[in-house]
Amino acid sequence: MGLRLSVPGVSQPAGSPGSGGKPGIPAVGIPPPSRQPPLESAACGPGERLRHGASADPSRCMCGNNMSVPLLADAVTVSGAERETAAVIFLHGLGDTGHSWADALSSIRLPYVKYICPHAPRIPVTLNMKMVMPSWFDLMGLTPDAPEDEAGIKKAAENIKAIIEHEMKNGIPPNRIILGGFSQGGALSLYTALTCQHQLAGIVALSCWLPLHKAFPQAANNGVNKDIAILQCHGELDPMIPVRCGALTAEKLKSVVTPTKVQFKTFPGVMHSSCPQEMMAVKEFIEKLLPRI
Repeated sequence: MGLRLSVPGVSQPAGSPGSGGKPGIPAVGIPPPSRQPPLESAACGPGERLRHGASADPSRCMCGNNMSVPLLADAVTVSGAERETAAVIFLHGLGDTGHSWADALSSIRLPYVKYICPHAPRIPVTLNMKMVMPSWFDLMGLTPDAPEDEAGIKKAAENIKAIIEHEMKNGIPPNRIILGGFSQGGALSLYTALTCQHQLAGIVALSCWLPLHKAFPQAANNGVNKDIAILQCHGELDPMIPVRCGALTAEKLKSVVTPTKVQFKTFPGVMHSSCPQEMMAVKEFIEKLLPRI
């Protein structure tokens, strides 16, 4: 399910083109009472449609046997078709679940890569009138000067790092792990990777920002991930997190990691959503950083 955020000055009718947070689903705002139709992206060429639906793919499974890592207990995993030598951990946006991004990633998956899509805990969200919904941490606002849930962000980052540690124990080295996410999930992926004690392969940051940005570069864990590759993508018509915010985030990231390692791609016509071209960019980024071994 997705959410519709109440953002002052932003009006976007339900089901409008590009209003969603991932292929075919809104990622921010209050869940509608009835089934949502697929969203059509106004972004990536006329007539292109991204659909979301329940996947019948037998390679998808629930990780119910990983009770030692709370977020893995119910996470959705898209398993590789052969021996898994790499992993992508992808975090959904506010009000969503891991299911929809598992669907999206299934369309670009590599046979030797495991895709892990955990679900955020359900907590009251200040920005949505304290409604209880899936959220990685509390959100007070979407402007750069809005107060931030520092304790919640740091706790969420530790929970994601526990997933990384779990994969390492299962034989996947950190330099074969990419951390990514959309919107709030993308924000958490940036913060987690940059403060991680392990050298990761890369970060996929879609339509997001860097939380606690004033703490960087000092907050980076001794520069362990100073050379990490970052793919940052943003819709040029995003009304929730304006593309200008994405551009400022990219500039900030260049002060934290090697500047040439930061790619910032924008997509004309795209709102707070994804599109086929963006997903292909993600696939190419993953293929480059996680080649077959």
